Parts: sequence; C-alpha cells; structure tokens
Amino acid sequence: MDIIESLEWRYATKKFDNNAFIEDEKIERISKAFNLTATSYGLQPIKMIIVKNKSIQKKMKAASFHQEQVATASHVLVLCAEKNVDADFIKAFSNNSKQLRPEAHSEIDAYGDVLIDRFKLKSKADIKLWATKQVYLALGNLLTVCAIEKIDSCPMEGFIPAEIDVILGLEQEQLSAVLLLPIGYRAKNDVSAKINKVRRPLNDIVKIIP
Repeated sequence: MDIIESLEWRYATKKFDNNAFIEDEKIERISKAFNLTATSYGLQPIKMIIVKNKSIQKKMKAASFHQEQVATASHVLVLCAEKNVDADFIKAFSNNSKQLRPEAHSEIDAYGDVLIDRFKLKSKADIKLWATKQVYLALGNLLTVCAIEKIDSCPMEGFIPAEIDVILGLEQEQLSAVLLLPIGYRAKNDVSAKINKVRRPLNDIVKIIP
C-alpha cells in the first residue's frame, strides 16, 4: 500500500475494537515519528503522553464529553505544549545540540543567544500560541504515520484541557494538553469505515502557478 492509498484508507474512527491492542514496536515507531516532527526553530516545545490504562482512559472520557473512542482505543496519545519556553529551555536545547554536533559549538551558542533575545520580546500568550501550533504540526505527522502503519486514529479537540491536565498531572510537568489522539484498530461494525471520503476537487484546493 503506497502513501496515497494509506491516506485514502484513513478516516476519523468512530468505533474502536476494545479488545485489539497496538503492538509495542508500532508504538515505538509512532514515538520516534513524533520526535522527528519538524518544529519551528527546531525547539520542540511539545511532549506526547501515551495513555494505555483503561481506568485512566475512562476518566479522560468523562473530560472529553463522553466520546467513546477515548475509553475504547488501544492507546490515547495526549499531545501537549510546553508552558515554559524561556531562556533555560533554550539553553537546554543548545546543550543538547552541542552534544550531537560538537564541531559547531560557537554557531550553536550564537543561535541560542539569538533565540533567547527573540523570545524575550514575545508575550506569554504569543509563546503559548506558537507552541500550540507546533503540536498541530506533530498531529499531521502522526496521522500520516498511523495510516502507513494501518493504525486507526481519531484526532480530537473536543475535551476540557484543564480536566485532562489534572487527570494526568500535567501541571506539575509544566505541560498543557492541546489535542487527544485515540489510536487502535477499528471495530468491524464501524459504519464510518464504509462511507466515501469527502474532499474538495483537487483542482479546487491546489493551484499551480507555472
């Protein structure tokens, strides 16, 4: 199956098979794909919490307007934004970069100084919005990877972030939940799997300027 066929196969799964679980090696590939997602400045102000505990998933379902997928999915990926993207965060990024690229210490230090100065000019609201956008970049990547791996998924904005933060103790980690992505394997009786995908005509959504 090529990538286009995989994306045509993918849909927002409405019913998961509650007894089907994703293999550990596939979860590891999803985790690596998340880590390889492109982010602005390469700073990665994002974190993914993987929940595979049914009792916790039931609590999360209540905080997600009782959407059944949260409880029945094999795993729920909670995509979070870092709350404190400050000078210390950027210095940690620079230190990690120098370990991986020891030949470029001076360039990395200079780049880090530029970023620190740039982020000092941003308000907390601006940084929060910027970090949130990076989470959406990761979501797009994960949806594609899941489709290639034949893993079903259902991206969700419909939940109460403050309640999810409390359930998972995210406040202590200086994280805030932005998106939920229940993943697993579709139930055989999920009628949504058989419905034609609705998209605008290609020439209506893509314009080529020669």
